Amino acid sequence: MNFSFQAPSPLEYFAALVREDDGFPLLEATAAVAMDEYPELDVQTVLGDVDQLLARLRRRLPADAGPLQRLRMLNQFFFQDLGFGGNVNHYYDADNSHVNVVLRTRRGIPITLAVLWLELAQGLGLSARGVNFPGHFMVKVNLPKGQVVIDPFTGQSLSREDLSERLEPYKRR
Repeated sequence: MNFSFQAPSPLEYFAALVREDDGFPLLEATAAVAMDEYPELDVQTVLGDVDQLLARLRRRLPADAGPLQRLRMLNQFFFQDLGFGGNVNHYYDADNSHVNVVLRTRRGIPITLAVLWLELAQGLGLSARGVNFPGHFMVKVNLPKGQVVIDPFTGQSLSREDLSERLEPYKRR
């Protein structure tokens, strides 16, 4: 038996890194990272907790809810009803990056909040993605009549002008 391996070209390697992978278990990976600090953490418990939140949210939705109504209900549920939001008082606390702690305290940094929000959005069938933004992390939802960008730290929907204003300090002069 002859096995051969050929390393990918730099372009192939880059393409593999940036290829969209809808099958990547982002929440599970985030929980696995938290196990470094919390070795006793049960990843399945984290996944189950989020599944329970999703089940609660689905019970609130009318069967015929369209994408915009699902988005509005998700934001109401996540930011108002459950009280998720940014940890403005202790932004640099490492626990803001641990999804198990963020689930318990409802406080975190943008990327950890986005992971949870995206898991719920995808569970509702919304076409949502994380978006890297200078100095921040956002989520973007594709809707039939356009896109919505949301700041997971504040729950705010951001207009084109808002995004442009936030980019201003990062522009080269």
